[in-house]
Amino acid sequence: QVQLVESGGGLVQAEGSLRLACAASARTFSTYAMGWFRQAPGKEREFVAAISWRGSITYYADFVKGRFTISRDGAKNTVYLQMNSLKPEDTGVYYCAADSSSARLGGRHQADYWGQGTRVTVSS
Repeated sequence: QVQLVESGGGLVQAEGSLRLACAASARTFSTYAMGWFRQAPGKEREFVAAISWRGSITYYADFVKGRFTISRDGAKNTVYLQMNSLKPEDTGVYYCAADSSSARLGGRHQADYWGQGTRVTVSS
C-alpha cells in the first residue's frame, strides 16, 4: 500500500509561484512513478505532470509546459511540483499519484494510488 500526503497549496496571486510536495512511504517510493493531477471546480480531474521512478523521464500536460517542473528527491521520499507564472485557470485541487508503470501514469494518465489533495487558488 502506498500512502501519499500532499502539502504546499494555498492562495497566490496571478504570475506568482507555489511549490507542492508529496511525501510517500519510503518502502515504495524508489520503485514507483509519481505524478500530479488537478481538478478545477466543476471539471473532471486532469493530468498535470509525471516523473519516472528513476527521475530520468518527465511528462507534462501541454498547458503547463514551461511553467511547471516536476522533480523527486529519493532521500526525502518526496516528489515536488514547482509552479511558476500561475494563472487563475490553474486553480483547483492538486492530487499526487503513484503507479508502478511510468508509461501508464505518464502516458495513459492512470494511477493506482492517490493522495487526498491540496488546494491551490490563484487570484487575478
